[in-house]
Amino acid sequence: MTNRLAIFDCDGTLVDSQANICIAMEEAFNGAKLTPPERNAIRRIVGLSLVEAMAQLIPDGDADLHLTLADAYKDQFVKLRNTGAMLAEPLYDGIAETLGALEDAGWMLGVATGKSDRGLNLLLDHHGLKHRFVTLQTADRHPSKPHPAMLEAAIAEAVAAPETSVMIGDTTFDMAMGVAAGAHPLGVAWGYHAPDELGAAGARHVTGHASEILPYLAAL
Repeated sequence: MTNRLAIFDCDGTLVDSQANICIAMEEAFNGAKLTPPERNAIRRIVGLSLVEAMAQLIPDGDADLHLTLADAYKDQFVKLRNTGAMLAEPLYDGIAETLGALEDAGWMLGVATGKSDRGLNLLLDHHGLKHRFVTLQTADRHPSKPHPAMLEAAIAEAVAAPETSVMIGDTTFDMAMGVAAGAHPLGVAWGYHAPDELGAAGARHVTGHASEILPYLAAL
């Protein structure tokens, strides 16, 4: 029997991290003497790898600028963490309970995120959740979403199959990645892209609360 695997995005799906992301992005742009993007524009690129995110925020910029800003963002995020200025990144309502319920129902759990290995590990350790996940895939080792590499690696590591795997996320990047990998794309309505956008990107359903995830998966 092939394992059933529920793969979660992180920012905007498991945790509400938008405040720190926006602050670090604004500081990175300020440091480069550029006008920071509007916060809604920043939220729109959450989930992409950093260089790809910068390319979307400054489409007329060259590759060197995108790389410089990506490095500046990482430096600012570390600064927030090291100086104690980082704001809380709470789990969304019902997430902890849902992860436990999925495990009890026989689902294996994974994460596929644009975060770095270090950032993801620190966040999961902070919330006491790392032990729940059998596979953690990050931007350190894969192309940016919506490329399917993260999902393909997660599925292989969990000894699952695309048809028994679900990609759960809040952005069109997550849904398109799920489609590209042949997995079941499940959108969540509490993150950074609107439900109608998720549907257009391939979501087969958009759930309004974490408590609805297990009942939906149980009916697949």
